[in-house]
Amino acid sequence: MGKKIPITSYDTIFWRISGMRVTQEYEIVKRGVQAEVSEYEMYCVTGGGWERQLQRSVLCSEERMLELLNAFPVMKWDGFHGKHPRGVLDGEMFSFQATVNDGISIHAEGSANFPKGFHEFRRAIHLLLNEGGNA
Repeated sequence: MGKKIPITSYDTIFWRISGMRVTQEYEIVKRGVQAEVSEYEMYCVTGGGWERQLQRSVLCSEERMLELLNAFPVMKWDGFHGKHPRGVLDGEMFSFQATVNDGISIHAEGSANFPKGFHEFRRAIHLLLNEGGNA
């Protein structure tokens, strides 16, 4: 196995999770020495189309965000393409994009198939949002 490269900086991190009934989007944007973490839901609007509505948003320290990014193998997610498992009739699809370490891009996607640590990272972000940035 190759050398683990830590994430030392980030610009924008975005991921979308789509299920049968709801689509959620998450953004982490660097704001000076803080990270702004936002959760959105997409709603179908009358007449067609979609509307993106902010559900909640918090600020946390850049140091805390780097800790979270490095607590899970986010850097190793690059190139992950999780094909939909045979026999699974339902589930969530996801796409993940990040720019880290002054220009390194991370792209991952899947259907009912996620990279190692994805669910744990998602739970950590939810905890951060629930705790108001202090988690």
